[in-house]
Amino acid sequence: MKTLLFSALALFGRAAFAQQDSTSGYANIGELKMYYEIHGKGFPLVLIHGGGSTIGTSFGNVLNAFAQHHRVIAVEMQAHGHTRDIDRPLSFHQDADDIAALLQQLHIEKADIFGFSNGGQTAMDIAIRHPQLVHKLVIGSAFFKRSGAYDWFWPGFDHASLDQMPKYLRDAYLDINHDSAGLEAMFHRDVERMKHFQDWPDEAIKSVQAPTLLIIGEQDLVRAEYAVELTRQMPHARLIILPGHHGEYLERKGYLSECTAEMVNDFLSVAW
Repeated sequence: MKTLLFSALALFGRAAFAQQDSTSGYANIGELKMYYEIHGKGFPLVLIHGGGSTIGTSFGNVLNAFAQHHRVIAVEMQAHGHTRDIDRPLSFHQDADDIAALLQQLHIEKADIFGFSNGGQTAMDIAIRHPQLVHKLVIGSAFFKRSGAYDWFWPGFDHASLDQMPKYLRDAYLDINHDSAGLEAMFHRDVERMKHFQDWPDEAIKSVQAPTLLIIGEQDLVRAEYAVELTRQMPHARLIILPGHHGEYLERKGYLSECTAEMVNDFLSVAW
């Protein structure tokens, strides 16, 4: 295990997506029409956003940097962004299976997977349920046991309301959908999923054989002690601790997100 601590200053903002070699579309996965974008060329890299988020809010500042070296497949999960909700429960298992089905439709046999926050849980579940698809794994600010988050985190779901959702996430959803009822439904679906979160089996985590990079912020929702424990639990994992709160290393424009992109690119490019 290698644990790295970087310090940086960053300015708030968001970057535009790369326009060259970019396409977008919808994949029919059962009743779900999953939105996805493809940017750049090279070995496939799947990006999975966090809860309540979109491609842009989670990865807008780093997508260009990834697309310079990879064929980036950025997805929006059920009820999020351009992907409309359907009448079925949300679960990490279902999200993992949806992405596996998308990769099959795109004729991608193996890819690197980067998931942030709830997307990190989905990425881990892909590595567990569909290990043949995963070349390397990047998990940003995700936990797999309730003890992985601070004690104050969990009671908030009992009385969560939409006005507590960060405004930039609400605005991003409404810019795409112009549907306030859909926004509220997505919010409460994500809340319910986390409210009933259960610990993942140790055996499942230990079964992941893909080289894995774990990333958290020094003031993250994920406890640093848990991240270190998780790194030791996984067979081939490394840990990076970056400055800032949950997701700032991706969502704040400037030196910090640039460093994140560079370190992820380095991890994905080096032979294991």
